Amino acid sequence: MTTTTPLLLITADPSHPLAHLALRYARAYLQSLSNREDTNKEGTDNKKLNVFFYGDAANTANCLRWQPADQSDVTKKWQTLAEQYQLALPVCVSTALSRGISDDDNSARHQLEGNNLATGFTLVGLSELAMMMQDDSHLIQF
Repeated sequence: MTTTTPLLLITADPSHPLAHLALRYARAYLQSLSNREDTNKEGTDNKKLNVFFYGDAANTANCLRWQPADQSDVTKKWQTLAEQYQLALPVCVSTALSRGISDDDNSARHQLEGNNLATGFTLVGLSELAMMMQDDSHLIQF
């Protein structure tokens, strides 16, 4: 039996309700996967979850984005989830740079004045997304 790996293509700005829904979906999926692995100890198919931040969702990776105390900090919640489940948090480099989000390498390459990429996120090319889509995946866009 072949199972598909969900691919969450997140395009919503972190202030949008869909960004919060994507996070809730990811958390629920990873928890259910973890529960299944605990129940079936004999080597389950360890397909995880793939996520990709594109467009306005690149703002999620901005460590300088201020969040009011009465609102949920989506960036920190993604970081916690990624750490807990060893989840990669790739962000499209072009959409990040166009929104003023950069890492050390791209800041040097493009003569920018700093790094504001949040810990745990990585800037990658669209080829990463293409490779994820080539795998046996089920695309869900938020």
